[in-house]
Amino acid sequence: MQLAKTKQRPYKSLVRERQAGDTRSRIVEATRQLLQSEGYAGMTIDAIAQRAEVSAQSVYAIFKSKTGILTELLDQSTFGPDYEEAVRKALSAGDPETRLRLAAPIARQIHDAQSATFDLLRGAGVVAPELAKLEQQRENLRYERQERMIISLRDARRLRPGLDHATARDIFWMLTGRDVYRMLVRERGWSSQKYQDWLADTLVHSLLTPGRRNPVRSRSAKT
Repeated sequence: MQLAKTKQRPYKSLVRERQAGDTRSRIVEATRQLLQSEGYAGMTIDAIAQRAEVSAQSVYAIFKSKTGILTELLDQSTFGPDYEEAVRKALSAGDPETRLRLAAPIARQIHDAQSATFDLLRGAGVVAPELAKLEQQRENLRYERQERMIISLRDARRLRPGLDHATARDIFWMLTGRDVYRMLVRERGWSSQKYQDWLADTLVHSLLTPGRRNPVRSRSAKT
């Protein structure tokens, strides 16, 4: 009898995980809808709970605060399945230059998504200190996740001579950062594709030791 109960636990655990994931998704989507229709002031925990058809206690138990929900909203738009697949593809590329060039569309994907979400938050009236905190958290997370790329280039012995691991990581983080994207795309009017092509070339020239030229190159920026 005890053995039968033990065998059922993995299934029950999976069901609970799926239910928890569904609840989490409903809360985030309810938050998005409220931001669009009612603004930040109308995005109360009670309103979120009512729209998501869960209790306010469940919202607090999962996210702790409104900031926690906004963080999840950003993460779902930025570091979702598409991001994970793009990173997997980049890190699995055999040639270091191809690997580094594939970081450019990842940066574009992140910043295109984040810009749309931050525009929503600003338009909804989220206060500046709250936005600054969210942006800093996302930047810290991006910096942590980028280390895998630099380690792969270092292990392949393709980092530029005299460029140590920490410096290469900082340069990679800076070039792929939100400020560079903002200045070129949002302020100077570059297309996202032009930014991506420029970034791919700049990353290679800044971080890689000259080697055999990769025949697969990014398209020249013409827009």
